[in-house]
Amino acid sequence: MNTANTANDPSPRPGAGVHRGAGSAGGPRHTVPLAREEALRLLGSVSLGRIVFSQDALPAIRPVNHLVDRGEVVIRTHGGAAIAAVTREAGTEGVVVAYEADAIDPVTHLGWSVVVTGYCRLVTDPRDLAHYREVLHPWTDGQREHALRVRPVLVTGIRLTAALPAGR
Repeated sequence: MNTANTANDPSPRPGAGVHRGAGSAGGPRHTVPLAREEALRLLGSVSLGRIVFSQDALPAIRPVNHLVDRGEVVIRTHGGAAIAAVTREAGTEGVVVAYEADAIDPVTHLGWSVVVTGYCRLVTDPRDLAHYREVLHPWTDGQREHALRVRPVLVTGIRLTAALPAGR
């Protein structure tokens, strides 16, 4: 039993101040599928996403910053990172991952979400590594000596738009 006094707890409740349901932010939403090219363009317009991979037979997810280069998602990481270890173990075949990014307005609930599923491999070409070190700057401290490239096999995405009124 939790006997903590929550009346004096200054931390906000999960979801406090967040509008829930379609009616609270201007009505229901409609999902519009995105074409592959549009989905990759939108993915390239943001710098933060989530990489999903299997670690010890369980799903693992990490927030990382990225760039889209020649239709592939590129991230930088350090050698001790779980995703780097899993990718190294997979060798030249690569490891199956998913990468998700979105931009959804918390008030209007309008925006988009993109998921890329494909094979993640270590970047080994010295010129590519040098290029990614120059243009992709991790948000956190520490060395990020490795770059990983996700080659998309499946690219899916949706745009959340305001639903049309009934009868239209």
